[in-house]
Amino acid sequence: MSRFLELEGAYLIVALFIIAVTLFVSTRPFVSEGGKGWRQAVPIISLLMFGFIFAHFYMTTQRMEGVKEQFNNGGLILCESRSAQKIERAMLIDPAKDGWKLDGDIFRSSMHDRVFHSARCYKYNQPPK
Repeated sequence: MSRFLELEGAYLIVALFIIAVTLFVSTRPFVSEGGKGWRQAVPIISLLMFGFIFAHFYMTTQRMEGVKEQFNNGGLILCESRSAQKIERAMLIDPAKDGWKLDGDIFRSSMHDRVFHSARCYKYNQPPK
């Protein structure tokens, strides 16, 4: 559950905001007679929002597992960092160099100050030469 909240917490807040706007708009008298349009609108929007969130969570965790597997097999990983704006935003992680290790879902190295979450990493397949 904590992994879900870590990865999807911001999207849950956005979804709740969208549901609140839907509730507000669908209860206005100009939308439906007697302001009862919310009985249809809120469940539909809620299902859509949470469906999208769970689909995103599933795809993200599947990609994370693939990244971990490739890293453990000695493959290259491409990671991006959204926090650093003044230096390179992406880095190629090679498990054979710079002492990279996987600590839970976080890539760490004693040679680098930055850490990378595996949710922001991708399997790097070298282009053919």
